[in-house]
Amino acid sequence: MKKIDPQVEEAVDTLGLNGLARRRLLSGAGMVSASAAAAALLSACSADNKSDNGKPGDGVGDFPKTPKWRFVFVNHVTTNPFFTPTQYGAADACALLGASFQWTGSKDSSVPEMVSTMSAAVSAKADGIAVAVVDKNAFKSPVDKALDAGIPTVSYNADGAKGDPGTSRLCYIGQDLYQSGVELGRRIASVMPSGGDAVGFIATPGALNIQPRIDGATDAIKASGKSINFKSVASGAELPQELSTIDAYASGHKDLKGLFAVDAGSTESVGKVVKKYGLKKKGVVAGGFDLNPNTLTAIKAGDLDFTIDQQPYLQGFLSVLYLWMYKLSGGLVIPSVTDTGLLFVTKDNVDPYLQTRTRYEGSSTKQQLIKRSGAIGHA
Repeated sequence: MKKIDPQVEEAVDTLGLNGLARRRLLSGAGMVSASAAAAALLSACSADNKSDNGKPGDGVGDFPKTPKWRFVFVNHVTTNPFFTPTQYGAADACALLGASFQWTGSKDSSVPEMVSTMSAAVSAKADGIAVAVVDKNAFKSPVDKALDAGIPTVSYNADGAKGDPGTSRLCYIGQDLYQSGVELGRRIASVMPSGGDAVGFIATPGALNIQPRIDGATDAIKASGKSINFKSVASGAELPQELSTIDAYASGHKDLKGLFAVDAGSTESVGKVVKKYGLKKKGVVAGGFDLNPNTLTAIKAGDLDFTIDQQPYLQGFLSVLYLWMYKLSGGLVIPSVTDTGLLFVTKDNVDPYLQTRTRYEGSSTKQQLIKRSGAIGHA
């Protein structure tokens, strides 16, 4: 292992880089002087886009003119309607910034297929990559290879465990997944005061976009002290399979007092099954995640008690924005970890979502200004 000159370390530290950028710079710095290391970094940061040569106004807004950078999104369920607003967000950011994006990955959460498409993006010299890290072990090497090739890489929607991202991605853009599960578990405990049997459906157990939620819910239910028998059941990665699995489970477990889910497709399917069998009249409570149009309709009808919003639109929009700013600044603007939030949507606050069809929830393709007085409150 190369010995690092303390002066080099000091010079690098003054540049304010995150741990990843600092480590990668130092690994190649060797015993060169501190001033040379700093100069080399600044030179590398400006070499890609030559931004000093641009004039204000040549590009979008007052930014200098830039190439039409191409960003690649690697997704685990490419056809799932949950990610419709994510794609709209990426498209809108690209339209603003003069960039483009490619939506790729796997339609049924095949990690090898995702890794293959990410490798293809590296080989094709993508200008930036956003990847849903549903398996931190599988993506550790692909992320390193992308960064070593000079391709900024962020994770979105799914990441490693809190405090252990598992990969060297520059940042994560998405919900605090374990904490959202804890909040789900607390809500389950509050709507099942008398306890009973409850099920939590999860599309793909072990996947890092949803496993932390089921873990958080389980922990919170145990901590509540309520006599709730909460069982986790795999439902499948695609909507038809999720619906048939949930339907069959509900049919075979007549004593259920609660049906819940930790992913968009399963939540939508829970709402359909509750309606099909009239379970609300039998005192069954139900809820889950995300704002699929059918889920919102089920909230309004009373078939679902709640759903949790994580703003998928922002996961696409901010991923593009962060990658673009990284490129524009030559790597000096390091993207930051961004929690896209947690909002319970219930019958009390669902109307604004239903009254206006927007790209932000994936219910419309139309670009429009939404005028509304007052904010949508937490429920």
